[in-house]
Amino acid sequence: MADCGRRPHSRGIVRGRGLRRGGQCHRTHELWQLARFAAGDRRDLVADVPERAVHQCSGSTSVDRTGNRVGDLPLAADSQGEGIRGGQVNTTVTFDNVSRFYGEVLGVNRVTLSIPPGITSLVGPNGSGKTTLMNMMAGLVRPTRGEVRVLGISPNEPQRLCHMIGYATQFDSFPRGLTGQEFIYSFLRLFGYSHDRCVKQAETAIARVRMTGAAARKIAGYSKGMRQRIKLALAIAHDPRVLILDEPLNGLDPLVRNETIALFREMAHEGRHVIVSSHVLHEVDQISDQVILLSNGYVVAEGQIHDVRGEIKDHPMQVWIRCAQPSVLASKLFEMDHVVEARLAQDGAGVLVKTRDADRFYRTLNDLAVNGIELEGVTPLDDNVNSVYEYLIGGESR
Repeated sequence: MADCGRRPHSRGIVRGRGLRRGGQCHRTHELWQLARFAAGDRRDLVADVPERAVHQCSGSTSVDRTGNRVGDLPLAADSQGEGIRGGQVNTTVTFDNVSRFYGEVLGVNRVTLSIPPGITSLVGPNGSGKTTLMNMMAGLVRPTRGEVRVLGISPNEPQRLCHMIGYATQFDSFPRGLTGQEFIYSFLRLFGYSHDRCVKQAETAIARVRMTGAAARKIAGYSKGMRQRIKLALAIAHDPRVLILDEPLNGLDPLVRNETIALFREMAHEGRHVIVSSHVLHEVDQISDQVILLSNGYVVAEGQIHDVRGEIKDHPMQVWIRCAQPSVLASKLFEMDHVVEARLAQDGAGVLVKTRDADRFYRTLNDLAVNGIELEGVTPLDDNVNSVYEYLIGGESR
């Protein structure tokens, strides 16, 4: 059982110029369970779903099989979107003294945040509270206390909120038997759009994630990276102002990863929020405008990425390198000013290296490989958030 009164020690966390120190578990149902619900009984969903057949509310669906509405439907997408996106709109995502408990288990505690447009990374090890914050933004989980607002809208108003956010979780949840194109189209029809608009927006979303060539293939045959991209296409298909993406770069090859990061930057440049979670430091450093560090349900620091990077640079990264000439490699690496240590393994099979600049280190390795040093394997030993937390919040002595 978590102790809601205990706060993590945060020695040295506030040295960065823009950093602010915070004082202050279960799988959820995705918003797109709409499509999954309907497709479970009707493989011909794409052709047959009536435009007015769905009631979406906080991740659930009420459907009259005859095509009639049940209860209060969300406002029509066309009529609602303009009002929300018009001039006087709050442009931040805010948490005001928010706590969430799952029974006696702490999810997050006393979180106060104001997230501006741009790319924001929620960073922390498993169980730190990242997914809980995302689920509260999406209205899938309600805070135990405190208030969450997304562009001024409460998650308790799903009829308004659902048009403003796009959410892609780390879990795969796809209707059986559909192609990528049908999957996106089905979601948009259930969302309330016309046939022509669904076709156009599905094609646009799929093109933005570079999946046009695979759009007519069954999702069941997609690779991990392709499934990640079709989930992203689903999240952006209805043109949301806030994207909430849980581990969105997992499973992507380097080329697609770079294209996806470029898409995030493009959307941030349009004034949108792109809120991502990650536990990979190099990834966070590459994509983020600002970062929120979480530990044990608390925000331990928040600020612009260059300020957090300044904290992390004092923490050398360890890399294990297997090679045919470890002594030659060690001597060459030790000539580099960013290498703190290069130690030969006792069995002579490799070198343990500590560096203060990961980018320069990997460029150096590439140059050495081109010039004849044979590398058999390169393994980062602590290029993850867990090791940095040990350093930043007192688990490792300075």
